[in-house]
Amino acid sequence: MFTGLIEALGTTKIQEQNSFEITVVKGDRVSILSDLEIGDSVAVDGVCLTVETLLPQGFIATASPETIMRTTLSKSDRPGNYVNLETSLRAGGKIGGHFVTGHVDGMGCLVESIATEQSWEITFGIANTKEAQWQDNIAPYLASKGSITVNGISLTIAETAADGSWFKAAVIPLTYAETNLSYLESGDLVNIESDILGKYVARLIGDRKVQKTRAEDISLAFLTDHGYT
Repeated sequence: MFTGLIEALGTTKIQEQNSFEITVVKGDRVSILSDLEIGDSVAVDGVCLTVETLLPQGFIATASPETIMRTTLSKSDRPGNYVNLETSLRAGGKIGGHFVTGHVDGMGCLVESIATEQSWEITFGIANTKEAQWQDNIAPYLASKGSITVNGISLTIAETAADGSWFKAAVIPLTYAETNLSYLESGDLVNIESDILGKYVARLIGDRKVQKTRAEDISLAFLTDHGYT
């Protein structure tokens, strides 16, 4: 479990068999690496990965084929690219953002970033790639003033399209400067995770609708047909 507050920036280098070498290059390197142990979870651009090998300046982790397909990890080792890093939430730790699982729902893309006097207004579109139509995974959980995770960053949705094809978020200068948002260009892909609480609510409401429909189907004729007299 994570909170969406980025601790450092790193770079990735793809190894063999879906293995990634992550090097911490900016931010609180000491804070991340000093307590890191084999088996720990680290969110890499919002993707929960397990530390398999410790390195002096980072670690090595392996991603499953499903994770590779669903996220930007395989595209993150381009020169000049940075990934956001956050270690997992520990008991008693502060929840400064919102509950983030590190289980990415799909990909979006940066549409535009507009600087205002007090923040950056950033628009993200929901990406449709050759692997999947991600809008179906993400759009149902987009809600104005709701939480969303973009590249591991906890953001609040300011506005969303009626069809769920895009959403806007207002980002404070500190977050913009200390994450890889400031390095993104129009069209760049990002990892998106919808709010886990929103998913549970949607599932609960859906189950109740099913139960209601089933209850309405029970009639005197139905009971008679099934042996109740």
